[in-house]
Amino acid sequence: MQVSTLHHLPRLTPEQQGIASSAVDQFVTSLESQVHDLHSFMLVRHGHVVAGGWWSPYKREYPHMLYSLSKSFTSTAVGMAIAEGFFSIDDSVLSFFPEETPDAVNEFLAAMRVCHLLSMTTGHANDTWWHMTHRADGNWIKAFFSVPVEHEPGTHFLYNTGATYILSAIVQKTTGLKLVDFLQPRLFEPLGIENATWEESSQGINLGGIGLSIRTEDIACFGQLYLQKGIWKGQRLLPETWVDEATAFQVSNGDSPYSDWTQGYGYQFWRCRHGAYRGDGVFGQYCVVMPEQDAVLAITGGMALEDMQQPLDLLWDSLLPAIGSEPLPEDVEAQRLLTEKLSNLHIAPLKAQHTSPTSAAVSGQTYQVDANELHIERIRFDVTESGWLLGFKTSHGEEQIPVGYELWELSQSILLDEPRTSALHPVASSGGWTGEDTFTVVMRLVETPFYQTFVLNFMGDDLLVETGVNLSLEAAPKQLLTARK
Repeated sequence: MQVSTLHHLPRLTPEQQGIASSAVDQFVTSLESQVHDLHSFMLVRHGHVVAGGWWSPYKREYPHMLYSLSKSFTSTAVGMAIAEGFFSIDDSVLSFFPEETPDAVNEFLAAMRVCHLLSMTTGHANDTWWHMTHRADGNWIKAFFSVPVEHEPGTHFLYNTGATYILSAIVQKTTGLKLVDFLQPRLFEPLGIENATWEESSQGINLGGIGLSIRTEDIACFGQLYLQKGIWKGQRLLPETWVDEATAFQVSNGDSPYSDWTQGYGYQFWRCRHGAYRGDGVFGQYCVVMPEQDAVLAITGGMALEDMQQPLDLLWDSLLPAIGSEPLPEDVEAQRLLTEKLSNLHIAPLKAQHTSPTSAAVSGQTYQVDANELHIERIRFDVTESGWLLGFKTSHGEEQIPVGYELWELSQSILLDEPRTSALHPVASSGGWTGEDTFTVVMRLVETPFYQTFVLNFMGDDLLVETGVNLSLEAAPKQLLTARK
């Protein structure tokens, strides 16, 4: 197999690690047919990558937004900080933040410990995250303490992203380093994780519960570290006791035998069926660790919330039974077919027409856009030999985004930067005429789960643009932009 400088883990064939290549092929086929918008996967057995692939336009070298899979990395930082003596798992949460402590403290808030933040048993009846992100003065720590603690800590499970932010704040308060900087020499550098980025609040604290971006193989290495009980290349990075406690059943979170979200919760890790555990993030970011099979599965994607159980079901039903205890005879033909499949994974570009009677009339035209939430001031449409150029003028400047016909055209854009930081993001764009007067563009932000669709309706001197994002945690109606020459 070809070796890349991005590889952290050695490669072997599936058969060498006790898995038939045909079974992996069937697993990937099932994922493609039953799970919408997968971006990548990597399967590791006995510390060796046996299969991995990226659905074009997503690429091996791109980092991916992890969302709540970030929580498991925050837990790891907490374990390391505790091992180095910076604080204890039984320390009072209020003890770290005397300046943010409310005037009135009830007995439940006073009883909240670090372990309760880790196990999502703070005693809150509602997730604190909304209150934190909407606080006018930007003090998220005060906002966390302002939400009533209605249950005795340790007795009530509630998934609470705000609790993980407080863990990040504790690491920063006690070590003097932001979470990402604390982990750099202790985790990222040993595992070969380069250029990890972590979003932060206006307080200058990494978000903890979300916001980390790393590559797919980085996720697999993280899972392998836990599988190896905290040892990496002969060096102990994380205490074995922490690995055991963080991934153990700490609190009940439901009783459905069919859901991997009701098998118990550890310290920022979910328990799974079949003796496994995982970190995961919304829209399809997974790091599944299977100790009984000595295997790790990493996945990134852009799937809807209701589809997130499906990849796990396919793992248990299709792939898990094929993981054997002994090496298998090499199957050269099956390996060839699997390699061919993995080399040709792709998300189909937009299917549309290459031209329209309207095309010549609107090419080169600039449209002034009415006030809108995307802060687009002008739109320009140009026909080129290979596709189109879509020009945007915003408060951040002007840019032209190439749009491919029956292919994904790669470029960089600040148009969909959120929050507004004037940062360039890699995008892949595909488009075409979906009606005589209608031109449609799909722009994929290839380091995230998201893509934006722009439908340009040309009506004489007027332009009506319908735009919307594929995924959202809140109801996100399409936006309508009106413009004219």
